[in-house]
Amino acid sequence: DGAIAFDYGKISARRMINLDSELFGVVTAGCAGGLHSVLTLPVKKESGEGEGLCISLRGLAGGHSGCDIHRGRANANKVMGRVLAALEGDVRVISLEGGSKDNAIPRECTAKILVPSFERAETKIKETAAAIAAELNGDDLGFCVECTPFDGGDALTGEDTARVIAILCGLQCGVLAMHREIDGLVEYSRNLGVVRTEEEEISFVISSRSSIESRLDATVNELNVLASVMGCKVTHGGRYPGWEYAPVSEVRDLYLNVLREVTGKEGTVDVIHAGLECGVIYSRLPDMDMISIGPTMYDIHSPAERLDLASVELFWKTLAGVIRLL
Repeated sequence: DGAIAFDYGKISARRMINLDSELFGVVTAGCAGGLHSVLTLPVKKESGEGEGLCISLRGLAGGHSGCDIHRGRANANKVMGRVLAALEGDVRVISLEGGSKDNAIPRECTAKILVPSFERAETKIKETAAAIAAELNGDDLGFCVECTPFDGGDALTGEDTARVIAILCGLQCGVLAMHREIDGLVEYSRNLGVVRTEEEEISFVISSRSSIESRLDATVNELNVLASVMGCKVTHGGRYPGWEYAPVSEVRDLYLNVLREVTGKEGTVDVIHAGLECGVIYSRLPDMDMISIGPTMYDIHSPAERLDLASVELFWKTLAGVIRLL
């Protein structure tokens, strides 16, 4: 938002080094654009019969919804939709809480529900969880589901419960399209990052990414249609453009030359599916020659985020060498 609101008349420079990349030796030279959307479902609660059951879904790897979306890691909110759907209508939702940020793949989700029989529901949930666990990749080996009883309480109506489960199950997430020209690059993705329950509504917070503006236009239309069918309100905001790869870049060549002198190794150039402020700046200053670089970091946007200290010294020496030559 700061990059979008900035007065670019204040900038006379036409070379820029952005320090927002996560792998030393790799020069980022392009990124995706993105969009933040919120579906808000008005719900009614009423007294209900049944036994209270709390489903705690934990242990998924999560990660950055741009940089890690291609790794096939499970989305806890989507997994919870599958678990609830497996109960085949014998469920009333009391509350759902999953994820923490729209641009992070959710690692955990908790659902409080009413069911006719705790024992039968627990058996079905455990069977479903076992099937899911067998499908997950190696990053998600910590996946587990726990069922605990509680006293219950007022729950959503059957119709609202059905809408909630339909949104969780029906919303397309993960990799939606790969780039047609750059091998291995995700071009279009969506992440259901956060689900929250308030007194009279449940919100679904979504991050969509693409380097093609028409894809983002399409995702707005698709979410508007979904909201209309499900009886949701929908808002879109925080849209930012992508950063197109430039075939020629003097600052990029300079960085690669200094990197070679400092490390004795050849650097690489990459275009990423994550979003950078470079996209916004490029849209305002299309003649800006820019790169994005940084030391090595791992598992960004997750509790396991960490910095490779050994890379910092080499990165600093390279960056200082570039600045001296600019």
